[in-house]
Amino acid sequence: MQNHIASQTQNQAFFASEDVVGIASQLIGCLLISEIEGKICSGKITECEAYRAPEDRASHAFNWRRTQRNETMYDEPGTIYMYICYGIHRMLNVVTGPKNLPHAILIRSIQPVEGQEWMLARRSMKSIHPSLCCGPGNLSVALGLGMDLNGLKFGDQSPLRIAKRSPEINTDMITATPRIGVESAGESASWLYRFVLNSSQFYSAKSFTAKYL
Repeated sequence: MQNHIASQTQNQAFFASEDVVGIASQLIGCLLISEIEGKICSGKITECEAYRAPEDRASHAFNWRRTQRNETMYDEPGTIYMYICYGIHRMLNVVTGPKNLPHAILIRSIQPVEGQEWMLARRSMKSIHPSLCCGPGNLSVALGLGMDLNGLKFGDQSPLRIAKRSPEINTDMITATPRIGVESAGESASWLYRFVLNSSQFYSAKSFTAKYL
C-alpha cells in the first residue's frame, strides 16, 4: 500500500482502550483506506456504531457468547471483523479493547475521497451520490471488501487501514443516536452508540436524537 500518509495511520494502541464508545466517536472523520486488487480507495468515516459486550444485547458477544462466527471479536485490538448479514451484506468492523474483551465497531458509511471510479464501477453507478458508500453493505461493495479480510489487522501492511482525522473535525460536528436495526435488543436499543458526521450527507439515516459531548 502507498505510504503517502503512513505516518498518520492509527496504530493498535488507538484501538486498545476498553472505551469502545469513545473510540467510535473518535473514528468519525478518520480516513478509511483500502487497497484491493491493486485499486486504492479511501473515504472519510461518517457513520459508525459501537458494540460493547458482554452487557450489550445488540452485540454478537452478548453475555460472552462465543461462536465460530464471532470468534474474531475476541482477537487483538485493531483486528478486522467481517460477517454476513441477511445472507448477502458483508459488514466491516474493527475489534477494540484488550484481547478477549469482545468489543467492536461497525463502520457504516464513508464519504468518498480517493478511487471514486473504482467505487462507482463496483456499485454499477454512474455518478457520485450519498448512497454510494452509505450503509455497511454498500460500503463493502464499493470498497471491494470480502470475507477473506476477516481476522486480518488494520495497518500499513494490510489491505485496510485507518488514518487519523483532520484537526478540523470537532465534537460539535459529531452526533450520537441509537443504533440502527437493534430494536429487539431491550434497553440496549436506546443507547446512543451510533455516531455520525452531521456536516456530511454521506450516512444512512438522517434522524438525530442527541449530541455527543
